[in-house]
Amino acid sequence: MPLVTPLSQDHDQEVTELAKFFNETLGFCPNSVLTMQIRPAIARAFINLNKAVMENHGRVTSELKRLIGYITSANTGCRYCEAHTILAAQRYGGTDNRLAQIWQFRESDVFNEGEKAAFEFALAASSVPNAVDSNIEAELKKYWDDGEIVEILGVISLFGYLNRWNDSMATSLESGAIDAGETLLKQNNWEVGKHQS
Repeated sequence: MPLVTPLSQDHDQEVTELAKFFNETLGFCPNSVLTMQIRPAIARAFINLNKAVMENHGRVTSELKRLIGYITSANTGCRYCEAHTILAAQRYGGTDNRLAQIWQFRESDVFNEGEKAAFEFALAASSVPNAVDSNIEAELKKYWDDGEIVEILGVISLFGYLNRWNDSMATSLESGAIDAGETLLKQNNWEVGKHQS
């Protein structure tokens, strides 16, 4: 049961219009946004930040951003965001093979060295205490320029916010996200946990 009950999708017209962004990424408006709109300025600011972070400027693809979000969320234990990010990664072209091998990325040949460096950075940056060190920085800079590193850390930081929000709020998972978690994350023993309706 969520800490706070989400409002309806049509509660605030401006939020409703901005939230159409999520129809592309997930196929539905997340309950987290419907809860944020209890204070509409928070929902508006969050959606605009999400859109800015997920905008593509080059080599950091939509799929890669969602896989980075997935690793960040799994590392912090947010089942809600794990389901959302794996679903979005699939919607943005993540193959069954890439999705299934995400936790074997170090040994896998389905990820290139730049992606592996981004995933190591995501794990270190989402750890508490922060574990980014000079080796991780050097490896990241081999493959990504400053703008791309800002994009990557933008994703990690955005999901840091969402992981805290959704785990503390016990946000209810939507049926599409539950299906994605149960289908795409079954090898990781994913479960709905406290995010039940």
